[in-house]
Amino acid sequence: MSLANIFNIAGSAMSAQTIRLNTTASNMANADSVSSSVDQTYRARKPVFELQAPTQEQMTDIGTGLLPGQGVNVTGIVESQAPLRTEYNPSHPLADEKGYVHYPNVNVVEEMADMISASRSFQINAEIMNTAKQMVQRALTLGQ
Repeated sequence: MSLANIFNIAGSAMSAQTIRLNTTASNMANADSVSSSVDQTYRARKPVFELQAPTQEQMTDIGTGLLPGQGVNVTGIVESQAPLRTEYNPSHPLADEKGYVHYPNVNVVEEMADMISASRSFQINAEIMNTAKQMVQRALTLGQ
């Protein structure tokens, strides 16, 4: 694996964690939104990650000829199928005809843990890129 691959892999991971942070922030921003309809209620969203397969040029003759994943892709963002929170509050202006108000299925504690995890993953990949940069700089000074 060349050092250029390290930058590509860490960069793809940082991009994926940015999307994860954005979806988590969106979930937290909508955690207390209210709706009078189950269909219109916000649902928590999560990104789906997939390892990038190596390209044909990256294939080797060693063993099976397969390299491990060469980064990460976000293949999509899915909505949670967890049940929504409903509350009986007939005096609420957005209550439905039966007096129920519908809240999103966002667990704020889970979202905070997810945000911390994504933030640390981003920081680790930034540190990997910084270390690889230092290695390249030191390798360039070897010839002096």
